[in-house]
Amino acid sequence: MQGGNYNMNQTIQELYERKSVRAYEERPIEPEKKEMVIQAAIQAPSAGNMTLYSIIDVTDQKLKDTLAVTCDNQPFIAKAPMVLVFCADYRKWYDLFLQHEEEVRKPGMGDFMLASCDALIAAQNAVVAASALGIGSCYIGDILERYETHRELLHLPKYVVPTAMVVFGYPTKQQQEREKPVRLPEAAVVSENTYRQMEAEEYASVLSDRQGKTEEEFDRWLRAFCKRKWNSDFSAEMSRSVGVMMKEWAE
Repeated sequence: MQGGNYNMNQTIQELYERKSVRAYEERPIEPEKKEMVIQAAIQAPSAGNMTLYSIIDVTDQKLKDTLAVTCDNQPFIAKAPMVLVFCADYRKWYDLFLQHEEEVRKPGMGDFMLASCDALIAAQNAVVAASALGIGSCYIGDILERYETHRELLHLPKYVVPTAMVVFGYPTKQQQEREKPVRLPEAAVVSENTYRQMEAEEYASVLSDRQGKTEEEFDRWLRAFCKRKWNSDFSAEMSRSVGVMMKEWAE
């Protein structure tokens, strides 16, 4: 466990120990626990207490199967007992404003960002609540890809966009025992008062130390990682998709 030898309460310990879970036991999540996770999400902070998000509870197995394909062909999504899509949502407030005010501006990119933040905060509340109940989870960033397809699949109107998808389930024994990947040291993440730009060599040293690699091993790893993540087809598609999403919101 990172963070030194401190006396931690259960919440802090859950945050330190939580890791992504992509393999689940073949058993459902009890309805009362599912409700607790969703209610915990709704208790999250939101801008102006406006709750600028909506949660889509995906219970249709055919839809799960489709999302497993559209989200970069990841079969474990279809096997997850619970799938929640968190959407940035200004549609409800915008429609309400139009009914009660003569002059109403259209939602802009600031609203897009604010609603996206609301959705992500709610998603993390759900993740932490699930962990406290012994339920594993995994964020699916690929919901940001293929926006046009996901918009149609989920029947999303204008000013409602998928910001995050999280899948949940009870972890298998292997997943429970799997070691959590080591996070970055605080010095590489936190700076005081102003941003501190790290030179590439310094950041390379931090990452290399974290992974226990020699300089040569790190170079090979970084090249492969760049090819697999940064220069990948899915990364390019995500950028294209989000560009369309933002353009449509701004029109």
